Amino acid sequence: MEFAELILTPKLDGVLLYDQLSDRPIDGTLCITGHHLILSTRKEGAQELWLLHQNIDIVERKPNIVNNILEGGTIILKCKDLRIIALKISSPQEYFNISNSIEQLSNLEETRMLYPFFYIPMYNILEDGYALYRPEQEFGKLLANGDNEWRLTTVNSAYQVCSTYGAKLVVARSITDEQIVQSAAFRDGGRFPVLSYRHANGAAMLRSAQPLAGPGVTKRCRADEAILNAVLGRSKKGFIFDTWAKGKSSTTETDQHYSQWKKVTRPIGQFSSVSALLDSFIKLMEACNDVQCSSDKWLARLELSGWLGYVLNALNGACVVAQCLDQEGSPVLVHGGKGLDTTLVVTSLVQIILNPDSRTIRGLQALIDREWLQGGYPFSTRHKHSCYTPTNQRRKSSSATFLLFLDCVYQLYAQFPCSFEYDHRLLVTLFEHSYFSQYGTFLGDCERDRVQLKVTTRTTSLWSHLNRPEVVKSLLNPLYEPNPAVIWPSVAPISIVLWSELYTRWSIDQSQLKINFGHIQALVSREKDLRSRVVKLRRQLSELQREYQQQQLQQQQLGRSEKNGNTGDDTDDPGADGDEESVSSDALGSSK
Repeated sequence: MEFAELILTPKLDGVLLYDQLSDRPIDGTLCITGHHLILSTRKEGAQELWLLHQNIDIVERKPNIVNNILEGGTIILKCKDLRIIALKISSPQEYFNISNSIEQLSNLEETRMLYPFFYIPMYNILEDGYALYRPEQEFGKLLANGDNEWRLTTVNSAYQVCSTYGAKLVVARSITDEQIVQSAAFRDGGRFPVLSYRHANGAAMLRSAQPLAGPGVTKRCRADEAILNAVLGRSKKGFIFDTWAKGKSSTTETDQHYSQWKKVTRPIGQFSSVSALLDSFIKLMEACNDVQCSSDKWLARLELSGWLGYVLNALNGACVVAQCLDQEGSPVLVHGGKGLDTTLVVTSLVQIILNPDSRTIRGLQALIDREWLQGGYPFSTRHKHSCYTPTNQRRKSSSATFLLFLDCVYQLYAQFPCSFEYDHRLLVTLFEHSYFSQYGTFLGDCERDRVQLKVTTRTTSLWSHLNRPEVVKSLLNPLYEPNPAVIWPSVAPISIVLWSELYTRWSIDQSQLKINFGHIQALVSREKDLRSRVVKLRRQLSELQREYQQQQLQQQQLGRSEKNGNTGDDTDDPGADGDEESVSSDALGSSK
């Protein structure tokens, strides 16, 4: 298929652009390319639109019919970055041509036709983002202070044991590859327990899918029991933490065969499908986009969405797991459903709470690479549709799990604004690129898909872009002060806030927030300059004091030396004078 076949009207003048924050429309020329929708006024300094087709969630048509005659219409574009844009076109034929083209180009099924495979960066790539966070390097850091109790296995090198796991995984050294294969057959989707994080005190956090359930399925797996018992170490007990709802869809290990493991259930939500998260997100955005409703109605709709409740439950669950690791010193196995969604939310948040490295820009990248990309979160499937696609038009496998994780990180940042090297801007950037991007990092559903697509050689990594010095500078938190301690967030409902920088940025003017943020940056920069100046002045003062002390010491030495010289003259003069007198008397005596 060629893009030209889908572009019936590549260019059209006199198109009016409306957005949520502008009072007046923009009149410009609309251009459609294989990957972008562009509207330009061709005036210097004027607003322009550059929109990736992949960013469009749904296309809605509102034909303009006057006296039963079609006179063009309005094309409403609801985007995955939460924008709503309207294009008004006066020509009936062009109205249909453009709306059809946009709809087809925004719903390409072939992954290789997406923009990342055509994008050529216009800057020098300083480091290959795809090579930054390899499993052997990342887990080497996590296990740097540990005993020789873990190993890197390649039993899944061809993705035959578990199709959603990576090729290299970390397991207990005492566990054989044969036991891993047997455990995979016992777990949903083959997702056997693997190491997710090792705390500083040696306590390990594992993640997996729940045991398989149903008629004919074995209720016990000795190899699976061995994998869990191998990480107990000196601990007398471990915890199995279930993030899924109770009921038929939730299965867990039997007490009889896992007697040393205590079961803890903290479901993020009472739902049987991950699409329930997207349903909640839809209701949230309906409330955020309705700027005309009363405050009481808005608060009621916000509560009805249930979104902030999911955020609260996720943080609460992560705190419980973090306490087991940090305070109990006990290992924890986290699972829920297939181990692809709520499991990853909790294991990721635990690391941000416990591990200060995850609160840095590169540390967050490494965390997402380990837990979400190598962990097999199906980005392409989950993010095919977003909050504007009606339920009857989207797949049931669509969800907003990754957004839930980012929102939870935002809550942690809001409560500990000085403990994060990054701020909300990095989180918004990650949200956007996970749905649409010129980079290949979030393509595919798992590592196997990205290998088949040859993503690492045919596309550019998002990490390569974000780690450029000028980009890093724009994402830094001006209030950041490195904090090596564990951060324990408040999980009281009153502590959870709406992420307005994301959810209401297109419906409520954020310019004042940007101005205030600029003031903060200026104040912090001024403070740093003053601190630097104080350090410099203190150094100068220290040098002057040292010079003064040296001068005083020299003067004291000079004074002693002069004093000694004067004392020596007084002692010698009488002898000298006596000699003179004796010479004189001799002389006088001679003359006599």
